[in-house]
Amino acid sequence: MKDTIANTGKFQDPQLTADGTPRAIVPLSNPETLWFNTGTLCNITCANCYIESSPTNDALVYMTEAEVTDYLDQIETRDWPIEEIGFTGGEPFMNPEMIGMARAALTRGYRVLILTNAMRPMMRRRVQEGLRDLAADYGDKLTLRISVDHWSETNHDTERGPGAFRRTLEGMQWLRDAGIRMTVAGRTVWGEDEGKGRQGYADLFATHGFAIDASNPGETVLFPEMDESTEVPEITTACWDILGKSPDSVMCASSRMVVKRKGAARPAVLACTLLPYAPEFELGATLAEAERDVALNHPHCAKFCVLGGASCSA
Repeated sequence: MKDTIANTGKFQDPQLTADGTPRAIVPLSNPETLWFNTGTLCNITCANCYIESSPTNDALVYMTEAEVTDYLDQIETRDWPIEEIGFTGGEPFMNPEMIGMARAALTRGYRVLILTNAMRPMMRRRVQEGLRDLAADYGDKLTLRISVDHWSETNHDTERGPGAFRRTLEGMQWLRDAGIRMTVAGRTVWGEDEGKGRQGYADLFATHGFAIDASNPGETVLFPEMDESTEVPEITTACWDILGKSPDSVMCASSRMVVKRKGAARPAVLACTLLPYAPEFELGATLAEAERDVALNHPHCAKFCVLGGASCSA
């Protein structure tokens, strides 16, 4: 919902902010990452999941290898300079075609990033065998980004449920032993400064022998909270100079996401990985249609991307 109490009157008009100032827009200036949402089904229900993934939410249905391949063809047709293909969910390894989709992208020379909780769906024998084969064939072109919401078991399990931390560590230990490249995604909602948070992750990685650099934001990504009820400013065209930022630095300048809605005849391309249910961020069915500018007309645009400086890519 955009019209929360905190932001009443804001984020309504794609061209103007609430006070009538021209809203900032972002062109697709350098497409580097194409994301695929593999489906919203997940093996767990988190307390604050921005996409509301759960064992019962199939609002976004499973993507297929054939559909992914079609968009890989479109990348070549449109001559997009894509370097990375990302897969998110839900839990991607619940999708029975996840390994095939990853191989389809790796075969074409792209880096592949899979966001996962590293729990039971990933630990099935068929998936493990597939991941071993991909790592053997493509090495560090394949990266799994593991969701570790906090370096402490208590806080992580507060978000993801009792026992989640232990099961995720078991999955990470398997990936470590299989020689599969890992990074981590955490959150900054725990009231600690970034230095303390990164030190906590560093200690966790050292304890378990994980080759992940906690001080590197590309390897240990700490995402700000995505709370639409929090008061945030709208981003105007003047903000770029005020903030010393460029539209090119915002995620929608370099990425798009493909989803398939339940009951839809074909997938759709969205401007943002964070807004799968906002109809104004759906750009069309093809990459050609998705080349148009994006108006920063949502609280996430301000807090997460422009002010938070976050990016979902590697």
